[in-house]
Amino acid sequence: MKMLCIDGGGIRGVFALSILKEIEDEFGCQITDLFDVVAGTSTGSIIASSIILKNKMSDVLNSYKENGEKIFVPKAKIGLFRSVYSDRFLRKYLKETFGDIKLSDIKKPLLIPAVNITNGRPYIHRSNYGHTKTGDLDVKLWDAVLSSCSAPVYFPPNNIENKYLSIDGGLWANNPSLVCITEATSHFKKNISDIQILSVGTGLQNIQFSMEKNKYWGVKKWLPFHLPSMKVTPKLIDLALNLSSESVSYHCQHLLNERYLRMNKELGTEIPFDDISAIEPLVELGRQVSKEMKEQFIQFINN
Repeated sequence: MKMLCIDGGGIRGVFALSILKEIEDEFGCQITDLFDVVAGTSTGSIIASSIILKNKMSDVLNSYKENGEKIFVPKAKIGLFRSVYSDRFLRKYLKETFGDIKLSDIKKPLLIPAVNITNGRPYIHRSNYGHTKTGDLDVKLWDAVLSSCSAPVYFPPNNIENKYLSIDGGLWANNPSLVCITEATSHFKKNISDIQILSVGTGLQNIQFSMEKNKYWGVKKWLPFHLPSMKVTPKLIDLALNLSSESVSYHCQHLLNERYLRMNKELGTEIPFDDISAIEPLVELGRQVSKEMKEQFIQFINN
């Protein structure tokens, strides 16, 4: 069973899209034709859902470039008192992209991790492939994706049909590879030896905190406040998401060995979740990774 997992990471999703676009160009087919199961968290859920619906990666990449500036427009000068961004444009973008499609309309396995904060529990939105715990098939795809994209501090929680509030699945599964392994073994009854995972990251962050004599760290260290832009950078959130992804990758590599292929690369710097100025460099970096790992990917697909 071949499974595709795509990390969260905000606008850094263009890095993953660039890799996937190159794969489509190389193989002359759509990504969905190469995998049995697709999973994505946060920005990865947008990409994963687009793959399931057979949207071309080049088109999705262009839509990120066109809509990034609209989505990441601060709504509050002081983000300590409100989420940094409104979800208005993100919601509009997702509605236009996925329309009225419901999870019940999708038969191919799609997994979208989120968090039900009303009950304080991790949650997985699943498409209509027969999982016994799938109880939200009437939820529209855009709504499930918005939940997974609602990163704390950056965006407000998503209200799912006035039933519960949901936020970014990256808090527990920014790299959804372990979610896929669990699904393969528990639902599809596969042995570990039957599982292959291509895991596509959104770049390895270089997040650092300076050494200081003052040991009493507060909000200003974890959520740096910038002048004159009057903008808060949720540095702690970026750090947590990065650590989540890499720890999952470490465990999956030990579980699957050569059957786990991770396509990612050091960014060499800290690129925040919302840094739209980094789009083109990230796209180019994705192209480099796809070229560098071309033979490994071909071997993975042909295995």
